[in-house]
Amino acid sequence: MSDMTPHELSTFDFHAREPFWQKRWDEAKSFEAPDVPPADRPKYYVLEMFPYPSGQLHVGHVRNYTLGDVVARYKRAQGYAVLHPMGWDAFGLPAENAARERGVHPGTWTMQNIATMRETLQRLGFSLDWKREIATCQPEYYGQQQKLFLDMLKGGLVERRDAAVNWDPVDQTVLANEQVVDGRGWRSGALIEKKTLSQWFLKITDFAEPLLETLKKLDRWPERVKTMQERWIGRSEGAKVRFPLHHPPEGYESEGDACEVFTTRPDTLFGLSFIGIAADHPLAQKIAQENSDAAAFVEECRRVGTSEEALSTTEKRGFDTGLRVTNPFNPEQTAPVWIANFVLTEYGTGAVFGCPCGDQRDLDFARKYDLAVPSVLLPTGEDEASFTLGEKAVTGPATLYHSGFLTGKSTKDAIRAAIEHLEKIGAGQGVTNWRLRDWGVSRQRYWGCPIPIIYCDSCGAQPVPDDQLPVTLPEDVSFERPGNPLDHHPTWKHVACPSCGKPAQRETDTCDTFVDSSWYFARYTSPHAKTPTVADAVNGWLSVDQYIGGVEHAILHLLYARFFTRAMKQTGHLDVDEPFSGLFTQGMVTHESYRDGDQWLYPEEVEQRGDVVVSKKTGRDVTVGRSEKMSKSKRNTVSPVDIISHYGADTARWFVLSDSPPERDMEWTAAGVAAAARFMQKLYRQVSDVAQRDAREATHGEAGADLRHITHRTIVAVTEALENFTPNVAVARLHELSSALGEAEKKGGEGIAAARREAAHVVTLLIAPMMPHLAEELMALLEPDGALVVERAWPEAQEALLAVHKVTIAVQVRGKLRGTIICAPDAPKEDVLAQAKADENVAKALEGKRIVKEIHVPNRIVNFVVAG
Repeated sequence: MSDMTPHELSTFDFHAREPFWQKRWDEAKSFEAPDVPPADRPKYYVLEMFPYPSGQLHVGHVRNYTLGDVVARYKRAQGYAVLHPMGWDAFGLPAENAARERGVHPGTWTMQNIATMRETLQRLGFSLDWKREIATCQPEYYGQQQKLFLDMLKGGLVERRDAAVNWDPVDQTVLANEQVVDGRGWRSGALIEKKTLSQWFLKITDFAEPLLETLKKLDRWPERVKTMQERWIGRSEGAKVRFPLHHPPEGYESEGDACEVFTTRPDTLFGLSFIGIAADHPLAQKIAQENSDAAAFVEECRRVGTSEEALSTTEKRGFDTGLRVTNPFNPEQTAPVWIANFVLTEYGTGAVFGCPCGDQRDLDFARKYDLAVPSVLLPTGEDEASFTLGEKAVTGPATLYHSGFLTGKSTKDAIRAAIEHLEKIGAGQGVTNWRLRDWGVSRQRYWGCPIPIIYCDSCGAQPVPDDQLPVTLPEDVSFERPGNPLDHHPTWKHVACPSCGKPAQRETDTCDTFVDSSWYFARYTSPHAKTPTVADAVNGWLSVDQYIGGVEHAILHLLYARFFTRAMKQTGHLDVDEPFSGLFTQGMVTHESYRDGDQWLYPEEVEQRGDVVVSKKTGRDVTVGRSEKMSKSKRNTVSPVDIISHYGADTARWFVLSDSPPERDMEWTAAGVAAAARFMQKLYRQVSDVAQRDAREATHGEAGADLRHITHRTIVAVTEALENFTPNVAVARLHELSSALGEAEKKGGEGIAAARREAAHVVTLLIAPMMPHLAEELMALLEPDGALVVERAWPEAQEALLAVHKVTIAVQVRGKLRGTIICAPDAPKEDVLAQAKADENVAKALEGKRIVKEIHVPNRIVNFVVAG
């Protein structure tokens, strides 16, 4: 079938022709980008977030990669040198879990999944440069990542220090806050312990200021993503305040026996009610050593979790330590110190001062535990003599009162004055605080990039010499024991110290997999180089002109990638600051869920019978759930392989582009896919008819003028839609052009054949980014010996054909529509009126009547006011 000519087909045989055209593209090396962008053409780097090789692509992947492919093909047709690569985010815990559960090596499981998913991507016809394919689990990739790590270590951007971590005693690994559910490990279910371990950190905080400030320049990023990053970085202007402690516990070391607090509201210090400290604060730890009740409360706090999300939904509780502090602004006032479960260890100093009148959380806490509630904020418009603080804190405009030297000042002026006074009396200083914390990258796992460090009792931590990179993972590992297999390996970790030659041990922790995805876009520019990057290639191709992926990566992945780019610049590996000039976050693909009793069913396991949906297996009615994000747990997933097999790759591509704006969620429906398939076949028949019936007429005539006008207007509309990243609009305009082509088929006259052939040629070029296989097939119908569509330029509209050459004017008699006439735009009034009167229906309406007034609205309406 692959050598069948298109003219022999009555319908588009996608089973045979899609593989045929994919082979032609491969033979022509249509999508291979040059090593360095050419000097004679602009470059365009389009990239979709690379997938984790879980085994099967889902329809969400299809939408993501189709959007990117539309951009890549469109820009290539516009004359750009396009880089459009693909790879695999291949390290991670799921592969290690599979090894434990199925007895298969993580590398074997991963590479099998990659092969399956690669085949699906290729069947979809994406214009990917496969010679640049990378997998982060390959030594060729992670060995260069180890080189980056060591260069950052040398450059002062990496350090090792003790840190409190969530420790799963069963799996014997560190867990992120998000992996702790109700105080238990998400996989083992074991109660989590807090441990202090020596961890490796990347010093992202060194770049906090530029990471925040440069967000303003990313004008092709969604505002909500920039806002999310801004909040995560979290710059706060305020003061550090030292509260003298009364009778601190023995052995507690702090400057001047004080509890230090960061606050953004030093103006409200006269409203002090209590000091709240985190469960992991050194003072809380010291108290817990001496007080069993305090220890129990601290342990309870740890089980809840320490993420902001966990704390925001937890009942606010506290433990009175019995300690008190002195208010530096009012030495006669003291306040209690509480261990509070809502205080974040990572924010500020791990301690807060409670001012109930100005903070709702503090007010609720103070009321709950019957603490003092000094009122120091007077809302604007309130009278001091009559104002009483109720159940709501003062969060709007206010002035200070009952506040000593700050009384009468606005909040802004009072903050400045408070900081000046703190510095004058030596009780604190103004500071800028950042929510952002350094990035802990140590993971106690096998399936990750080994951290290239060797520990020697004599020399300490030593970097692995460059000539010993990559440090590769051993193949012969066992997952029968809990914990990190690298710790249990009999030989791998034992090595000679590179400095003194004495027996030493390798670091057995591996890197957080976010590290792998923080620089892959740079590696694509020279994926097989013996160095992490090649200067001409990386600086020529970066930054990525259009990056596409889910909004769930708006914070960590994108922030880490921005940090890594700066770190790589500082260590001499590239010369750009920002990795992604343009960012687009697409919506999710949703589908109804189906349940037969307690059993979730896949869409292919049910069918519609009349007004109900039933299980094909049992025949019972099933419960149809709302359309929601596709997930394996609810089985509301659709396999792209099934869609390609039933409808073809172009149908799948067309449907995911046509249903809704790409930034919104879209629902996958069988009816929608079927409609896309019908349109594909309709367009094939239309162009086939043009190719076989219409002579190659060289002249254009009046009969084809309307179609030519629509054709060239469509070129403009589709071009604008793709520039604006609204492919759904492009799809709608192409439907209209197809309809016009069908209407023209019914007409005759001079020039209609030439106009139909021109429209067929244009629609073929315009659909190419969306339905590339069909586009090649249609062009082969029109020009059997012509060039591939992927080698052709984007069509350009003729300015003369864009202007409106005819207008339809409504003709009314006594305000009632009696007919319409077609005229040239801005035709003389006399000609328009004469043509209107000559219309058969209008003439009947005017017969026997006297025209009192003739109303003419140019290009729109004629209205005859009559008498008699």
